[in-house]
Amino acid sequence: MLQREGRGAALVPLLAVAFFASGFAALLYQVVWQRLLGLFAGSDAVTAAIVVGAFLAGIGLGSLAAGLLTDRITPRAAATGFALCEAGIAGFGLLSVPALHVWLPALVGHGLEGTQVFAACFVALLPPTFLMGMSLPLLSRAVVPRIEAAAGRIGLLYGLNTLGAGAGALIGGFLLVGTLGFDRAVLLGSVLNLAAGLLALPARSMVPDLPPAPRVRTSGGGLPLGWMALMFASGFLIVALEILWVRVLGVLGQTSAYSFALILGVFLVADGLGTVMGARLVARMGDLRRTFLLLQAGATIWTLATLAGFWAAAEWPAVAGALGVDAWRHSTGAMAALAAAALITVAPPSFLLGLSFPVVQRAVQDDLATVGSRVGFVQVANIMGNAGGGLFAGLVALHLWGSAGALKFLSFLALAMMVPLLLRRDRPAFAVAAALAAGAIAFPSNAAFWARLHRTFPTQQALVAEDRSGVVVLRLDGGNGAMFIQGHTQSRLPFLPIHVFLGALGPALHPAPRDVMVVGVGSGGTPYAAGWNPATEQVRAVELVGAVYDVLDTYRAQQPDSAPALMARDRRFSLVVGDGRKEVFAGGAQWDVIEADAILPQTSHSGMLYSVEFLDGVKDSLRPGGLFVQWAPTERVVAGFLQTFPHVVMIRPASILIGSDRPIPYDAEALAARFASPEFARWAEGAKVDPAAMAAMFSAPPRIWGPADARPAMAANTDLFPRDEYWLNNDVRGAEQLGGAGPTRTVLARRGQAGGGP
Repeated sequence: MLQREGRGAALVPLLAVAFFASGFAALLYQVVWQRLLGLFAGSDAVTAAIVVGAFLAGIGLGSLAAGLLTDRITPRAAATGFALCEAGIAGFGLLSVPALHVWLPALVGHGLEGTQVFAACFVALLPPTFLMGMSLPLLSRAVVPRIEAAAGRIGLLYGLNTLGAGAGALIGGFLLVGTLGFDRAVLLGSVLNLAAGLLALPARSMVPDLPPAPRVRTSGGGLPLGWMALMFASGFLIVALEILWVRVLGVLGQTSAYSFALILGVFLVADGLGTVMGARLVARMGDLRRTFLLLQAGATIWTLATLAGFWAAAEWPAVAGALGVDAWRHSTGAMAALAAAALITVAPPSFLLGLSFPVVQRAVQDDLATVGSRVGFVQVANIMGNAGGGLFAGLVALHLWGSAGALKFLSFLALAMMVPLLLRRDRPAFAVAAALAAGAIAFPSNAAFWARLHRTFPTQQALVAEDRSGVVVLRLDGGNGAMFIQGHTQSRLPFLPIHVFLGALGPALHPAPRDVMVVGVGSGGTPYAAGWNPATEQVRAVELVGAVYDVLDTYRAQQPDSAPALMARDRRFSLVVGDGRKEVFAGGAQWDVIEADAILPQTSHSGMLYSVEFLDGVKDSLRPGGLFVQWAPTERVVAGFLQTFPHVVMIRPASILIGSDRPIPYDAEALAARFASPEFARWAEGAKVDPAAMAAMFSAPPRIWGPADARPAMAANTDLFPRDEYWLNNDVRGAEQLGGAGPTRTVLARRGQAGGGP
């Protein structure tokens, strides 16, 4: 036995390094695979939750299979199995980019919905996620020489794997993806998985080739159903809290690609540190169930306290300057402020929840012959809780109750978990339960919470709406004000003239603009203006954040003569919730004019609307001679446009691009005459915009490209490398670099602060 334990102790560091690398690679894969699957399935909140659910389902099945298998094989065979799993994941990683980006969309198309999306994603991700789920039970079987060492060693391995995942989120999100692109980041993940498998091969020779141990349970047989139920509840709670942290801090960070990586990375690193620390302390812990329940409650109380603290301090100048939605958040200084907020809000509760894993392992590991199966089944329960918490919080709680209501629900869930301690008349438990109940009751309403975080003063009115897709706040002062979508001032009411110009331009230039599609609604300026031409028979507008329509409905009720109210009464308009890219690729309709009132290029997932692949889809959805109209925020957007359309006009100084497969009928004098027409004047009056303001938008000579004109030799944004989205890694220069006078970086920042979009 001493010889066997010495061998096990010697191989633990080697396998720990391998498992750290495996965790690092897994987060790279998750970020990239979720993005690639979103390209064909859509990037709305429902689809994103379905993709994560499919990912977790595969891991859960792998854990279940390993739980049934591991106790029937020798420790050396388990180490071999781990090495083979890592090699298999590496092999799939090498094929995953063409499989998910090219082959899967070609096989199933872009029109999937609901269960079809889940089925396609589940089948596509099953091979690697199944192998990921098998890893921990196999390692546990390989490294545990005696039952007394089980909780410590399993906790250490799991903690290091989680730390690796946290490093993958932070290093991958802040450095690798933005520097290498999605495809090469996945290639690096494959190399790490292969390295992990190779590290396990010498470790294999250090594992004694002993037969499975006889079953000699010390506390009764069967599955640890009670602890599995607690791990399900804990998994539910931790992922639901994670979604809540991402929602609140994401809005404060204006939903950049780095915001999610930062929040997820802090969560995983703190969780991993908690697990590693718990592995060291678990042998000295007393009442394990009591400890476990108090940890869950403590994490929830901390979240209540910190989010209430943000709400209370939102109007302090220092807090408003660092995290206020009125500030430009896409800068290194803003990232530092968000990092501080994440460390305060996310790290402590994640650390407490990380302590839980070794506690459970010590409670359930009482038989050397069932170490692997108990790890597997407990892990399955936890993963099922993760999936349930993610789906419930993301799709139900946020949609029905908003962030504040979701937090109150989770507080009462943690309180319900305390009932066994309260029945025992545990005095500290009564104090913790009282803190949970008081915090949940005293926490502000959802409208009050978001209004204050958006710095709504007593003289102003805030129209607040939140659903699964996002948070929208219209901050009004005398009927006028800015609309914030996911923390951005995307637009205003009444409309900004630039949005009216963008919407009106395509129907003003096209000779017969019967069918018009608009990607992005915001406050409604662009789709409203797209209907000014009497020749237009339909305007279909697609908005990703459904809460926009709830705010506009409230505004229309207050302002029945406003442009949004006029648009609602016009049967030509159809405003729908959905993913604009999916609408273009899967809709199957042909349009005379497509317009994109796109988000800021520094925003998360903006690359899906600025890539050359998206532009190719737009071109295919236009009728011959059809026009695509889009804001030109950066030189890469211009470059992608020029790579896609043979005929391009750049309107200046508004920096708006028009693309077509035919020569574009641009004539400044004729355009000015259309904007001076009685038809447009009546439409502009409804929008409370002076028609004369349109002339300033195209006062400079345009830039015009034809098929024979030279195109810039530079990298544009692509699906696999949206460089503008990862602005910390790639210089984001204004469109004047390619198209003449346009927005510089300073102007981009100012527009993001004042109105978003063009």
